[in-house]
Parts: sequence; structure tokens; C-alpha cells
Amino acid sequence: MPDLGEQAINKAAEIGIKSQLDEVEDVEVEIKTDPLKAMSGNVDQVSVKGEGMVMQQDLRIEQMELETGSVSINPLSIAFGKVELTQPTDAETIVTLLESDINRAFSSDFVGAKMQNLDVHVNGELATVDTRSLKFGLPGEGKVALSTDVILQNSNEKKQVSFTAIPTIGEAGQKVVLGDVQYADGQELSPELTDALLQQASELLDLRNFELEGMSLRLKKLDVQTGKLVLQSEAHIEQFPSS
Repeated sequence: MPDLGEQAINKAAEIGIKSQLDEVEDVEVEIKTDPLKAMSGNVDQVSVKGEGMVMQQDLRIEQMELETGSVSINPLSIAFGKVELTQPTDAETIVTLLESDINRAFSSDFVGAKMQNLDVHVNGELATVDTRSLKFGLPGEGKVALSTDVILQNSNEKKQVSFTAIPTIGEAGQKVVLGDVQYADGQELSPELTDALLQQASELLDLRNFELEGMSLRLKKLDVQTGKLVLQSEAHIEQFPSS
């Protein structure tokens, strides 16, 4: 049974994290230390487990796990319902995203609005197009799949764009970058439209979308599975979120 001081710290940290989220199914914070250490502000480890966390861009995280090493806190801050670090700390974090959640964010009104009235080259000719039915998939083999219906405004003609791409770590660990594009029918409809789709997917998978207040993430490993994307990152924490 944890010490009452630990329980107070745990609860304060959980409330602080929940206050940063649009929605959350469950957050558990576990402080590992002994009472004497806690009184002097030393904590052996902080672990955070969250499920169903809705972050920025309406992107839902299936699961987040975060684990620090030893942490120094201000013991007086607990009396005020806060976990105040006296110096920054680093942590390992694992974020698990489901295909269905990424697809929901990718097909949202927010992203869809950016994919209208695009001036692009279609079969070598300049055209203004709208997109419909944006879809993001994780078919396996380390790939992501993107597809959309394309409506040519001047003729109302509908075409489809469908391709796979391979995600890699880019921009000093800040973003997931998509490259090595392979088209479903072997033919590219519009290079600018492909770039726009890749850009929107990369913006959703920008690590800044998964950062809580006082935290910055750097991606270390990317595991692309069938139906699931697992991001392993290093977190630098200046402060734990407070309510």
C-alpha cells in the first residue's frame, strides 16, 4: 500500500495531466520512493500510464507509457496539489496509435478543409481540385497507405489517388516523415497532390501533438505494425502538468 504522501503526489499528477486533455479514458501515475526520501524531495521513479487520451488535432492515443529515473521535487508543492520539479528530468515514453484513430483524425473536417481548392497539375495540366473520403491505413510491411477521391472542379470528373509510403524519423526526431511512395496502379495522378497528402499525414504525426505542458519529445524508434503505430521517444520534462 503506498504511503499517503505518494498517494497525494499520484493524484495531483493525474489531475494535472487530465486537465491538459480534451478527453481521457484513464490515467494512472505511480510515484516510487520511500517516505524519508519524499520528505527531502527525492523520488526514485515516476511512471505514467494513460489510455484513450485525445490530444491536439483531435488525435486519440490508444496508450501512453512514460517512465522517469530519479526525480527531484519540491515537497511543499504537494500541499498545494502540485508536483513541482526542482530540476528538469528525462523519461522514456512509448505512444501507441491505432489505425482507426489516425484515420479518424486524418479524415476530420480540420484536415479535409485544408485539402480543398488545391491548384495542382493533373496529367500535366494545371487544375483546381477538391478531395473527398481521405483515408489513412496501416496495412503492414512497415508501410502506411493513403487514399482519396479527387474531384476536378472544372469538369466535376472524379479520380482516385491511392499509394503506400514508408515512414521514417525526420527533423531531429520531431516528425514522422513519409517517403518511398508506391502507387496502387503504378501511376501518379498529381505530384503536388501526393505531396499535400504526405504533408497532412506528417503534420498529424508531429511529436508536438503528443506533448503535454512542460514536456518535449524526441523520437528514437518507430515500429510500424499492421493496424498499429508505436512511437518510442525520449521525453525532456521541465515540469509536470498542473491543474
